[in-house]
Amino acid sequence: MEEKLNSKLLELLEGRQLSISGLSRELKARGIEEHRLVLTGYLRALRDLNILEETEVPPSKIYALPEKTAGSLSEKIRESRSQELQDPEEIYSIIRDQLLKINLDSRIPVGVYVISKLFERPCFRRELKLIGITQKHLEQYLEKPGLVCEVQDAHLKKARADITKIEIPPDDPAYEIHENREEIVRFANEVFAGLIRNRIDLEGLVAKSKQTTLLP
Repeated sequence: MEEKLNSKLLELLEGRQLSISGLSRELKARGIEEHRLVLTGYLRALRDLNILEETEVPPSKIYALPEKTAGSLSEKIRESRSQELQDPEEIYSIIRDQLLKINLDSRIPVGVYVISKLFERPCFRRELKLIGITQKHLEQYLEKPGLVCEVQDAHLKKARADITKIEIPPDDPAYEIHENREEIVRFANEVFAGLIRNRIDLEGLVAKSKQTTLLP
């Protein structure tokens, strides 16, 4: 677990600054749950080893990678991602990580919009699950009028036939956006930008000192 936690912390802090609460929240979203006191001790140990930088932003402590470490880590992460994408579900994991940066209520329409645009077809329930949308959250969203509507099954035969890299249940419903609102398109563009940054080496093009939003 220590090795997994160490690598995940470094990955989460690549190009970012996060508080203990922010790190704890993102770790939990990735299936890693640690008591706050354990995480605090671990972060301070990494600080003492000069692996992380700690900054006081009252009432929080903010952690970031030193510039030299960040450059070395970027190369390692790029290499590992190249191998990881041999798993056809990895693209959904990348989308899920990007969706975590936007508010919960927008994740369903943005997720449906991104998958529909990226793959040029409706978004299946199975795919929503892969990007972190729970069945309960989806049902609650669909109980009231929204931007997402279910696609008639008669239109899904070709879409199902085109999907060969993941298994879509034969009775799996699919969804699409029936109205392209400005806010959804803006969030989706942020997700697409994140996908590009994840897959392309932008070193030497992006600013070394990025403007960041500190999470509480």
